Amino acid sequence: MSITRIVMATAGTFILVSLLLAHFVNPNWLWFTAFVGANLLQSAFTGFCPLVTILKKLGVRPADAF
Repeated sequence: MSITRIVMATAGTFILVSLLLAHFVNPNWLWFTAFVGANLLQSAFTGFCPLVTILKKLGVRPADAF
């Protein structure tokens, strides 16, 4: 799996889990959803994503090879 797919899967999982937690546990979990969304937005403009940095250090390949 490439870094791009891992980042998208992680962000989607975080959002879905935080929505479930907000519904079943406490509505304050929506702040985590907002944080994930804000991080995705800033990554689009700055090109910096902390998860990408971590994944590169772990040796995950940057893109799918064709």
